[in-house]
Amino acid sequence: MNKLAGERQHGGGPITNPNWLELFPEPVKSILHQLPHHILSVVEEVRIREGRPLEINGAGSHHYVTGQSTLTLDADKAYKPQREVSRRLLDLISNHSLYTMEEELRKGFITIPGGHRIGLAGRTVLHAGHVEHIRDISGFNVRIAREVKGAADGILPFLIDREGNRIRHTLLLSAPQQGKTTLLRDLARQISSGLPGQGKSSLPGMKVGIVDERSEIAGCLKGVPSFDVGPRTDVMDACPKAEGMMMMIRSMSPDVLMVDEIGRGEDAESVTEALHAGITVVATAHAGGIEELKHRPALAGLIETGMFERYVLLKRKAQGLSCRILDQQHRPLQLQTGSQRGVNFLA
Repeated sequence: MNKLAGERQHGGGPITNPNWLELFPEPVKSILHQLPHHILSVVEEVRIREGRPLEINGAGSHHYVTGQSTLTLDADKAYKPQREVSRRLLDLISNHSLYTMEEELRKGFITIPGGHRIGLAGRTVLHAGHVEHIRDISGFNVRIAREVKGAADGILPFLIDREGNRIRHTLLLSAPQQGKTTLLRDLARQISSGLPGQGKSSLPGMKVGIVDERSEIAGCLKGVPSFDVGPRTDVMDACPKAEGMMMMIRSMSPDVLMVDEIGRGEDAESVTEALHAGITVVATAHAGGIEELKHRPALAGLIETGMFERYVLLKRKAQGLSCRILDQQHRPLQLQTGSQRGVNFLA
């Protein structure tokens, strides 16, 4: 059964207004608010395209939404937001001051409090051959950030070097929207907090540094994380990854350095610098597997030289998310699957 439109799993009736619904202007907010709990609980994206069907994505499927708050696969039956909705949405996400967000517009997305990221599409304005900003914005992809405590429960034991009392250098891999950032966030929380117990079952809390270029991992508001990333975690918010990693190394002396979506040459150089400085790196990257990584020039060197000791491969399947854990030689250690609350790995 389609998970997005399937049977209720958490009771009936509309969900108590989740805070991300406040991102939207009327009538979109009211339409979404009337959706049943089991649908709202798994929504990952809300796509607004001016004059075209309102769409929601989640649990590996997509649907259009009608003006009566029902789901359909028929685009002609869907509610179609018009220009006034686009204008009001821009006002809301920019706090009525779009000109103050020129840097975000240049990147093509805006990250707002709560870690929600809003991708933008429209007409680009160029300067010296480069994108200066986006105008006539008519497409919005609102990606809903969720905190899933316990997402890393089944993963963390495979990342711990018991003899060295440390976390192994780890790379989380998947296509977009498979749960990498959610998993990274919970790893930060657990590694920072430590694991209670005695002997091999325990792990002392460690200093964690997060370089959060897109403000998605910690969801900082005025520099303070809105997600629980642990008591011994420092966050460098809205900072380019490569530069932020070097700043963290110099200023905050982390035991574990975490960064989302590495891929450029300068990212690889900073990862290498951190590893040589004796700092554990836990990072994510877009790739379906090790072979894909080998074809990315910026990351191939990290793979070929065995920089990472663990690889965590995430992939969405019909029953939920599968997770393969590979060692430094790319040999499988464990296969786990989960199907609830986005990323939830079973032992």
